[in-house]
Amino acid sequence: MTYRVVQWSTGNVGRRTLRSIIARPELELVGVWVSGPGKAGKDAGELAGLDREIGVTATQDAAALLALRPDCIVHTAMADDRLMEAVEDLKTFLRAGINVVSSSPVFLQFPYGTLPDEAIAPIVEAAEAGGASLWVNGIDPGWANDWLPLLLTSGSERIDKIICSEVMDYSTYDNPKVLFDIMGFGSALDDLPLLLQPGVLTLAWGSVIRQLAAALDIELDAVTQHFDRLPATEDLKVGGRTVAAGTAAALRFQVHGVSRGREVLTLEHTTRLHPDLAPDWPQPAGKGCYRVEVQGEPDYLLDLQLYSNGDHAEAGIVGTAARLVSAIPAVVQARPGLLTAMDLPLTTGRGLIS
Repeated sequence: MTYRVVQWSTGNVGRRTLRSIIARPELELVGVWVSGPGKAGKDAGELAGLDREIGVTATQDAAALLALRPDCIVHTAMADDRLMEAVEDLKTFLRAGINVVSSSPVFLQFPYGTLPDEAIAPIVEAAEAGGASLWVNGIDPGWANDWLPLLLTSGSERIDKIICSEVMDYSTYDNPKVLFDIMGFGSALDDLPLLLQPGVLTLAWGSVIRQLAAALDIELDAVTQHFDRLPATEDLKVGGRTVAAGTAAALRFQVHGVSRGREVLTLEHTTRLHPDLAPDWPQPAGKGCYRVEVQGEPDYLLDLQLYSNGDHAEAGIVGTAARLVSAIPAVVQARPGLLTAMDLPLTTGRGLIS
């Protein structure tokens, strides 16, 4: 069976989902939406960074793409600073009867217990009205902290605590808005960026904690957050900008799931703009890794290293993109509504081994 697909945005993640769609024999790319006039009219192959044309031209005409009635939209538009607008876009797609796999807003990967019921209901209603499904995922939040830790727990006799970590050098991450505006690198340590405003960490990554708790039948008392920031010890060149000595250049945060007064589930990020910063903080395996620790009987420690042309940051983007595209057939075939990782069967790459 062939599934007709529209790619929605061609930024960091979108250009990689575009490549994955083109590579999959079961998928047919029928349209590409772009946000700016500079990309409109360009061939999808060029936007994906390929050396050939695909015959599908990018457009800013959203209505025309919806009129194509694709089986699925791959939505990768930036949503960190436009959450409500992104949710409205998703509802529009669903009401039109189009299934959606999306990389954002990340809290929708498992919103239950994180968002109030009245915030979730309109999304579910839009999906059911259109007979379509929405699945939000990626690598983090995503398979690095949903299926990966749950797979390890299937080999546990006893589980005492689970820690899911991202330990990364972000100096090669090509997204200035995220690095400087959202995460606050290069700013004064007492100037809290969007990511560190009260409740934002528990909104975004609390969904990871609550999904693990639901899958493992753990009753949570609370979900809490904590963070530390450290300054650059010298001027750093990152993303074409100078991160001045004394400004924020390393960030460590944790989101904890507390049960019976004890932290039993932890999501942690340790992010540096230079490998020499914060030497006492967790260190990565290789240049960057996703780490899963299951404490219990037995203890498990899994370090997942990832590289794309030698770069770990780009590999994380590829891992996010391919995860979404791999799930398209399962999402199209699923029940209408808001889906979570636990609602889907095993999804794999297909027809990609050369």
